[in-house]
Amino acid sequence: MAEPGKEIAARVVVQQCLHAKLQVKPPSHDSEAEWVEIKKGMVIYICFFKGADSAVIPRIVNTLLNVKLSETNDGKHVSVKELPGDVLIVPQATLGGKMKGLCMQYHSNAGKDQAMQLYSQFTTLCQQELEANLKWADSGSRLQFGTYGNRQVLQLDTNGPYTHLMKF
Repeated sequence: MAEPGKEIAARVVVQQCLHAKLQVKPPSHDSEAEWVEIKKGMVIYICFFKGADSAVIPRIVNTLLNVKLSETNDGKHVSVKELPGDVLIVPQATLGGKMKGLCMQYHSNAGKDQAMQLYSQFTTLCQQELEANLKWADSGSRLQFGTYGNRQVLQLDTNGPYTHLMKF
């Protein structure tokens, strides 16, 4: 989590889900839309701020993959690795928004190139960490992620609005 008095490097929203489907490529005149899909697990929405660098990525990944927010069938809370469950990562620049009057501004967000690089490092490290966990890797669970910079359509089924905001 973000240390008191230290600039925020990233804002993350984590949501438990039963099923989620994310459009990663919109339809065009010569092709249909492309989608990724997960079953029971978690959806991670992430936004990087100005000043963020790759040093924060391992801490974010470690926290998100080990926090006990995933609910088992008997109601016990475990990590997504322990569940084991699927993970969907959605780049979400709007998490960096600040209201000014009745409008939203995104001046605190990392620049597009920097944010895209951090997002790529984040998804890669998530994949490595999940695959290194034998229980998760052997379960057939999947990691899917959205396309940075695209408008994406999300379909989500949850078992309650079980949503958490985290700052790093």
